[in-house]
Amino acid sequence: IDFKGVNMVINYDLPTSAVEYIHRIGRTGRAGHTGKAVTFFTEDDKPLLRSIANVIQRAGCPVPDYIKHFPRLQSKQKKKFIKKPLTRESICTTPQCFLKKAKRKTKATKENIKEKKKVKEDKSGSKLQTISKT
Repeated sequence: IDFKGVNMVINYDLPTSAVEYIHRIGRTGRAGHTGKAVTFFTEDDKPLLRSIANVIQRAGCPVPDYIKHFPRLQSKQKKKFIKKPLTRESICTTPQCFLKKAKRKTKATKENIKEKKKVKEDKSGSKLQTISKT
């Protein structure tokens, strides 16, 4: 899929290979246009950074020295990362005040539904009682 006008890509999780990284950031550089790519990484991602840093450096972009000195991954380790990527805790970018408000609203809605069911049950129960008496 080609999206026109994409000038920035943000990777919230580090791609597991240099090929995947190129594929992701390639959305910014279509048809001779330039763009930026920002990738967040953690300490756990260090083994994957070196191959991606090499790709970035070959493209003529600056790479911090500390990343260049990370040890190379062996092919068995690469395959392991590709088959089973790192698991991470889920994150939420929604402010807590909005989450609390939504939770209160959901709770109130559930209570309203319960009350409506009780009213229906009471009405149907009273009809059954009058029918059973006659």
